[in-house]
Amino acid sequence: MKLASFNINNVNSRLENLLAWLAAAKPDVVCLQELKARDTQFPLTRLAKAGYGAVWKGEATWNGVAILARGAEPVLTRDVLPGDEDDRQARYIEAAVDGVIIGCLYAPNGNPQPGPKFQYKLAWHERFAAHAAELLATGLPVALAGDYNIVPEPRDIYPTRSYDENALVQPESRAAFAALIELGWTDALRKKHPKETLYTFWDYRRNRWPRDAGLRLDHILLSKALARKLRAAGIDRYVRGEDGASDHAPVWVELG
Repeated sequence: MKLASFNINNVNSRLENLLAWLAAAKPDVVCLQELKARDTQFPLTRLAKAGYGAVWKGEATWNGVAILARGAEPVLTRDVLPGDEDDRQARYIEAAVDGVIIGCLYAPNGNPQPGPKFQYKLAWHERFAAHAAELLATGLPVALAGDYNIVPEPRDIYPTRSYDENALVQPESRAAFAALIELGWTDALRKKHPKETLYTFWDYRRNRWPRDAGLRLDHILLSKALARKLRAAGIDRYVRGEDGASDHAPVWVELG
């Protein structure tokens, strides 16, 4: 299975980019984030023509997540992160595909910090960690893929002081990611590339893509059952350089 995650940053505006990448990369499962579309605006017909079934949770203007499966229909298991019935933001969806549980997440950005948005970010990650622990306890093969909006380590961001106050790099944010690894999840990209500089996001502003001034925000975490099957992992950087590109590049793993 080739599993990928892609923050598409508006699925309808960048549908041609998405379809071109799907045709080239041929992932079996894709987690999409930042659909920025209502449920009724999801481009199901075009994706079906490209050979992908889908489940999705949309939201007008912001957020939105989806799981695509090549030649199959994902079996939806949940479309909300448990733990807060009042949280209506479309940030988590989960489905079964070919015997694997796939969790797709678009975690809160948390800026500006300090403030209520940062507190929401930390509370969301606490809920996510609790659910992740429950999934891990099942012993099932599980992948948690998406835009975590956390830079795990200083080496996961280009040399700069401009992000020092940013929610993405705060100690509390990094501790939330580290807690997932402590639970027993495997950071697939870092496992396969332990010493390399890895970026998945380049802001549109300040010429950051041409300067390779990037951040690693998009991660695929694997349960123990899946980590044993990890064969390869990578980032399709070229996608970020295409006309009309998202500010994120797809990340992927191959599982044997």
